[in-house]
Amino acid sequence: MSTPKASRTPGPKEGSPSAGAGRRPTLMDVAGRAGVSRATASLVIREAPGPSAESRERVRQAAAELGYRPDLAAQLLRRRNSRLIGVMFSAQDPFHADLIESVYAATEELGYDVVLSAVVPSRGERRAVETLITSRCEAVVLIGAREACTADFGIRVPVVEIGRPPHETVFDAVHTADDEGARLAVEHLVGLGHRDIVHVDGGERPGAAERRTGYLDAMRHHGLGGRARVVPGDYTEASGSEAAHTLLAGGTLPTAVVAGSDQCAIGLLIELRQAGVDVPGEVSIVGYDDIRSARLAHIGLTTVRQDTEQLARLAVQAAVERLDHQLDGEAREFSLAPQLVVRGSTAPAR
Repeated sequence: MSTPKASRTPGPKEGSPSAGAGRRPTLMDVAGRAGVSRATASLVIREAPGPSAESRERVRQAAAELGYRPDLAAQLLRRRNSRLIGVMFSAQDPFHADLIESVYAATEELGYDVVLSAVVPSRGERRAVETLITSRCEAVVLIGAREACTADFGIRVPVVEIGRPPHETVFDAVHTADDEGARLAVEHLVGLGHRDIVHVDGGERPGAAERRTGYLDAMRHHGLGGRARVVPGDYTEASGSEAAHTLLAGGTLPTAVVAGSDQCAIGLLIELRQAGVDVPGEVSIVGYDDIRSARLAHIGLTTVRQDTEQLARLAVQAAVERLDHQLDGEAREFSLAPQLVVRGSTAPAR
């Protein structure tokens, strides 16, 4: 009497490779388990035409059972086009973070993905951009660049700058009309009865010169040119704090301040309140950007809003247009209107 053969669980064909313990499963492992060729498995994983519905189902099931995940880096190397857009940004700027969130949405709509490269004190702009180039990004978006706008990397890939006006860059420029934004801030304060209005400058940061010009033009327009005063600063909270110390040391405080950015305005606001100054009872403050922290209840900052969603969308579209249509030639300008957002940091002049 013959002994019945022991049953075994169906698995890979005899001689076919299988994922060993502790080893990452490969496409050959998937093909072996599904009982198809490696070429067929590759077509299924890439969702390319060719394999039958039955083969697709077997490959997908095998991939799921093995926990197979495609090697995206290897896929990119095999592609002629990476479908990647690189973004250089400052890791210390919350406005840049808001822009990046919108960049992701804009690139996804157009079938691209994003590679980020941050600028930090120990890592400059040129290195950040070179990283994007070596990562096979097809185009690069610069957010608030200071130095990289004059680099030669633009010869290799299309470049778009967010935040820098067209006369300061050789690339496509997407920006807010910053001079108009500063004028809106002054108009708002003058309408509240303020005449002693100070501007905390943004230094050499992108858009700072335009905001300064807008402030000075608006002060002259209202017959206040002789009372205009610009305090040095930049776009950081520390600069706002330093500006507050300067104003406090000067004796009589102005009734209002237009800061170069929200971060600067928040630093100014916190420092003045800690010194016992009533904001906005004694001093009204207007920021610029409308970052998320400006909307917090205990901050409640009146500010000039930049449309981050539209800035990001225009920048990504400009980059993709140059890629899709192989556009060369003159740099283009895309300018957006700012919007005044009134909150609790401004009030009628004392």
